[in-house]
Amino acid sequence: MTELAPSLVELAARFGISTWFEDWTGRQTQISESTLIAVLAALGVDAGTEQDRNEALARQSRTYWSRQLPATIVARTGTPTRFWVHVTHGDPAEVLLRLEDGTVHGGVQQVDNFTPPFNLDGRWVGEASFVLPPDLPLGYHRLHLRSRGIETSSALIVTPDWLGLPEQLGARRAWGLATQLYSVRSEQSWGVGDLTDLTDLAVWSASRHGADYLLVNPLHAATPTIPMEPSPYLPTSRRFFHPLYLRVESIPEFTDLAKRGRLRRLRDEVQQRTARLDAVDRDSAWKAKREALKLIYRIPRSAGRELAYAAFREREGSALDDFAVWCALAEKYGGDWHCWPNFLQHPTAIGVARFAEKHADAVDFHRWLQWQIDEQLAAAQSQAVRAGMSLGIMHDLAVGVHPNGADAWALQDVLALGVTAGAPPDEFNQLGQDWSQPPWRPDRLDEQEYRPFRALIRAVLRHAGGVRIDHIIGLFRLWWIPEGAPPTAGTYVRYDHEAMIGIVALEAHRAGALVVGEDLGTVEPWVRDYLLLRGLLGTSILWFELDRDGTGGPLPAERWREYCLSSVTTHDLPPTAGYLAGDHVRLRESLGLLTRPVAEELESDRTELAAWMAELRRVGLLGQHEDDPEQIVLALYRYLGRTPSRLLGVALTDAVGDRRTQNQPGTTDEYPNWRVPLTGPDGKPMMLEDVFTSRRAAALADAVRNTLAAPTSQPGAC
Repeated sequence: MTELAPSLVELAARFGISTWFEDWTGRQTQISESTLIAVLAALGVDAGTEQDRNEALARQSRTYWSRQLPATIVARTGTPTRFWVHVTHGDPAEVLLRLEDGTVHGGVQQVDNFTPPFNLDGRWVGEASFVLPPDLPLGYHRLHLRSRGIETSSALIVTPDWLGLPEQLGARRAWGLATQLYSVRSEQSWGVGDLTDLTDLAVWSASRHGADYLLVNPLHAATPTIPMEPSPYLPTSRRFFHPLYLRVESIPEFTDLAKRGRLRRLRDEVQQRTARLDAVDRDSAWKAKREALKLIYRIPRSAGRELAYAAFREREGSALDDFAVWCALAEKYGGDWHCWPNFLQHPTAIGVARFAEKHADAVDFHRWLQWQIDEQLAAAQSQAVRAGMSLGIMHDLAVGVHPNGADAWALQDVLALGVTAGAPPDEFNQLGQDWSQPPWRPDRLDEQEYRPFRALIRAVLRHAGGVRIDHIIGLFRLWWIPEGAPPTAGTYVRYDHEAMIGIVALEAHRAGALVVGEDLGTVEPWVRDYLLLRGLLGTSILWFELDRDGTGGPLPAERWREYCLSSVTTHDLPPTAGYLAGDHVRLRESLGLLTRPVAEELESDRTELAAWMAELRRVGLLGQHEDDPEQIVLALYRYLGRTPSRLLGVALTDAVGDRRTQNQPGTTDEYPNWRVPLTGPDGKPMMLEDVFTSRRAAALADAVRNTLAAPTSQPGAC
């Protein structure tokens, strides 16, 4: 590959863009010039020619020296934090710190800074440095700079140095179920698992089997039009939630509905339709449920309920208004805002306010839906805790949003255009992944004091005891793929992980919640160390826990990480019964996703499985000739109990003997991703009520509970 021009390398470095990376095989790979130019363009930087690059470098320097303060300063408790200020050379600089509660805090001290002044259009600008005191309280504060009668300010975010585990969990280890809620249908739900089903599952697992949490798939909002996007990891908004998960009958105004026969007919019809299908039918469920919700929305509310609704609207503010307006626009013009009339393609566009005023009822309906789901989420968390869970519901935060959706419309000024987020090739996804999602722009997040990110984390933690952050590595660096290019032709763009992880820790601290980072795949080794030092848990999947520095076989249980959530499988793999049968290899072969012959892949898979069976027998968890899948699943989960991991996760699919995977990475419609209903070992759909009486589910839950009660080996190094 042609050597990159020094000016392009320098420009990429200034914007946090990698010019090379180490792939999953350990090979160093240079990024192409075309990729770097395209990624710089997504950041608003023209780098096509040498002259363009030199001009961009000069502009970047001028921008730095023109700013009197950093846009956002992030500090940690207990740690002195240094920051710079820019004033006319020789002028005084007075720094004032105003805390979140309005009080003024002293103690900011100036320290030496020998940076030469900069000539900015004939005015010499000097740089001074100050250090914040280490005893600042947590929170969102403001730093003010005064010089010669001119005052400016910047955000100061003080974050916990260490988050750790919530007080209510204490020093003990805990276990919980992991489920894809839409797939868990009950006799009372409308063809799709809902928040009442989530509540009932939490109560069952806590009260009967001692579970401390229930990890659920992302409940983010989808476009309210048909056909609905099936992937919970490709939402229209991560800030708001999906009204498809509402239980209609749990809305208080339902009791005031004079004629309930129509609602019963709607529910019966959608239940009968979905019962005939071998897939979750969101479209039918939403069509019926939306009609029912409209009927309840029109019922007059009591004075107290009106006050509660007003309080919710005030709390959510303009973000809720923008989301509700977008939903109403999507119902009228379609779910891709790029195809709307120009005067509607931005929240501040001239036609948006007029549309909202003309369609006030339609907009308010979508605000009301968010109020209802907020109340049912709160009820689910409350009942889970009252049933005995120390944590309750653990929500899942997707990496990004649909490029045509509500967040992409409302936040387009802080998202990168012309690129998508994804992942480079790895051992399991050897062609790489393109998630089609617009990534955050690091520079714009900083300029906006991370307000969109702060609001997102606060929302997902509002009614939760924890959050799992999918691909948490994306808060450090994210693989950007130029539009139209394959996933292999991307590059990493770095984020200010001190700021982003710090904000996550601050919001989790305030919510009394823990944070689990999904840190699988290609990860720089120091990142896992950093997460541990900040008190965030990592993720361990049994099949991927190998002794890479030793035999290459299974990593012995006592050497697993302590600060992590460990499980046997994940939603991107088949349930364990299917994995044992090699279903994942045959599925990828049928979809053309393998990069080597299927016989070779199967042989490699059998070798890995044999190594794990040998490990289970070595530690006495599996008989020498035992080959019953149910017994192997029990042994694998008991093996998890021998690790020092603080959290253990049990897939609901494993508990009931399901074999079908929920998602096959690298596909969209080639496989029914995110549409697979919960089934038993016979492949027949399984209702939630059947889970509660399942001998198999009870046996696995109790096995995990009992293994946590047994003495463990000494915790391994993290």
